[in-house]
Amino acid sequence: MYKLIVGALVSALCLSVPAPAVYAAPVKKSVKKVVVKKQGKVAKAGVRRAAKFSAEPRERIVRRIVTERGKRKVVYQRITTAAPVLAAAVARPTMGDLAGLNLTRDPLDLKSNVALVLDQSNSEVLFEKNANVALPIASITKMMTGLVVVEANQDMDEVLTVTDEDVDRAKFSSSRLKVGDQLTRRNMLHIALMSSENRAASALGRNYPGGLPAFVEAMNAKAQALGMHDTHYVDSSGLSKRNVASARDLAKLALAAYQHPILREFSTDPKAIVERNGRPVQFGTTNGLVTPNSGWEIGLQKTGFINEAGRCVMMQAVIEGRAVIMVLLDAKGTAARVADAMRMRKWLAALKPPGFSDASGATVTGGSGGAGIYSTSMVAPRAGGM
Repeated sequence: MYKLIVGALVSALCLSVPAPAVYAAPVKKSVKKVVVKKQGKVAKAGVRRAAKFSAEPRERIVRRIVTERGKRKVVYQRITTAAPVLAAAVARPTMGDLAGLNLTRDPLDLKSNVALVLDQSNSEVLFEKNANVALPIASITKMMTGLVVVEANQDMDEVLTVTDEDVDRAKFSSSRLKVGDQLTRRNMLHIALMSSENRAASALGRNYPGGLPAFVEAMNAKAQALGMHDTHYVDSSGLSKRNVASARDLAKLALAAYQHPILREFSTDPKAIVERNGRPVQFGTTNGLVTPNSGWEIGLQKTGFINEAGRCVMMQAVIEGRAVIMVLLDAKGTAARVADAMRMRKWLAALKPPGFSDASGATVTGGSGGAGIYSTSMVAPRAGGM
């Protein structure tokens, strides 16, 4: 019995003793190789999955509640959005790019495909780049909306209601106005021009005698009356790429709109408190150049953006004592639009000697007030359509 117990203890001790170091080394090295190999495979697989994820659009189902004929119902919409990596890597070409306008060069190296500056006092063109090409104008459309509303002499104190018809279901643009919100026509016009509120612009058109179709017809009739022959409107907000105009046409619109103090005031307010549903709400401008510390003296303005149009701006400004109308269309980014305006102001403030010629061979001749006149354009088909 004693021998059995001793034998069992010896066996247990033998099992608990670690293997000699000479055998441990190759086992450890082998394990390390296997682990590294597996990690490499996992890393490569992760890169492939990330690349696939970034290159494929994301789809999601959005639940919305809409009102039709006084009845509420639930609808589900499929929305596809590009992944962040893909969106950042691929820039969507604008209508101006597709027309080849981005190939036009100018001495100021503007990032806007279209530019026009004219003297407000005599309509003398001081700078021109692709100014006769009709392009989508986005929310600059709202200036014509405001002009039609004001000249129709509609009651500015009438209370208008935002309805489901004013909701953007084409581009799903954001809005601070909700279905059911009530504002006066004056406040609707104010935030449409200052804050570029799409639902406000839609409500203004919808509450015109004859509804939105009659309002759009009035917009096009006014454009023709002003000699804006390259212009066509299909809505009152500018969300459609089919709202098109040339820079020369928009200069005519700016000159006409400037005659109305209410359009000058509402479009150049940096911020304002308006009543929505009887409660005060603060709205702000979409154009940083009209803020008090910008250094600009702007009397009328309207910005615009949709993917097809790029960043746009139309404004009246006083530069070195001269009142000018400036139009910049199809810039790639808000910063580029502002930078182009700054370059243009600096150019106008400088005196240009007669016969100045830029690198592209375009000639700048002496203009009134010491500023030069620059003109260039690329022969390109009309962008946009009716």
